[in-house]
Amino acid sequence: MQPDSLPTEVILTHPRRSLGKVQLDWTPQPGNYLDFEGKTYAILERRHRYQLKSGRYRLHNIALYVQSAQRPVEKSLVAGRWVVGDATCRYNAHSEIIRCAVNPNGPCESCRSYESAELNPQT
Repeated sequence: MQPDSLPTEVILTHPRRSLGKVQLDWTPQPGNYLDFEGKTYAILERRHRYQLKSGRYRLHNIALYVQSAQRPVEKSLVAGRWVVGDATCRYNAHSEIIRCAVNPNGPCESCRSYESAELNPQT
């Protein structure tokens, strides 16, 4: 094991089953995508598992809970993070996982419900 790699178990959320283990050299976050054994998964949750050794708890491994997904083609950068879809739309969820409630599967480009979000709403 390399010093910077994280022992990680990949777990499918539905139906719940372990897909296997992998060594990662990056810190996976919910909303990121992971390519594993030829398929793409969206990371929904990350759990740390610790082990008590010599009176100290040490990170033993990480469990990633994932679901099968396709990488979104449409992305927007908002406050330093990537979100799915067109962030200028009023209905955009500003999420790494879901686009919006109106048209969650997209695409944003041809959506009939698109409304420009007002930056400074006047009341």
